[in-house]
Amino acid sequence: MAREAGATKRVRLTPEQRRVQLITLGVKMLGERAIEDISITEIAEQAGISRGLLFHYFPTKQDFQLAVVAQANAELLERVTPDPTLGVLDMLHDSIGRYVEYVTENRASYLALLRGPTSVSPDLKPLVDQTRDVIIGIILAEAPVPIEEDRRPRLLLGMRGWVAFIEETTLTWLREEPIGRDDLVDLLVESLVALAFALDPALAEALGRAAVSAESAR
Repeated sequence: MAREAGATKRVRLTPEQRRVQLITLGVKMLGERAIEDISITEIAEQAGISRGLLFHYFPTKQDFQLAVVAQANAELLERVTPDPTLGVLDMLHDSIGRYVEYVTENRASYLALLRGPTSVSPDLKPLVDQTRDVIIGIILAEAPVPIEEDRRPRLLLGMRGWVAFIEETTLTWLREEPIGRDDLVDLLVESLVALAFALDPALAEALGRAAVSAESAR
């Protein structure tokens, strides 16, 4: 019997290659729909395997979802990794700009992970929280002055609040787009600079000098 038109030809892969393929297909689908709406049947069809075989690589649908979200978070972190050739404020603009680009490309999953049913999932929530902490760590690693240990808890708490501000502001922007993309990025960067004045005077002073230097260079 001739193969039906449009059917996917099965390709023999190693177990690790197949697992990577399935996760990659899941991440691609995650860009178009919420994690809870990802279809195991569709993923298996795209991979050219049976639905049952997918569960050979992931014991449950939830295990597959966790793997997909973990990979999506890793891709987000890679996207926002700072460019060390830039000055500190330009670096912030660049990283936050790429963050906005990523969530724009993946708005359905972003909205669902932060406000949908999965936002309170006891399994998925730790992955999201871990990503938030890594983003904070990335930013603080590029701070223009050393962070005193006795001020670090206050700074970390304030930064978690800033991440929440970024998420809520970006969610609203995705739904309504009341301002342009560049204005959104400026708002998010400026909010961090303003917060620095309340959290760490030395950091705020360094950022102020960087702002003057960047303005003079233009």
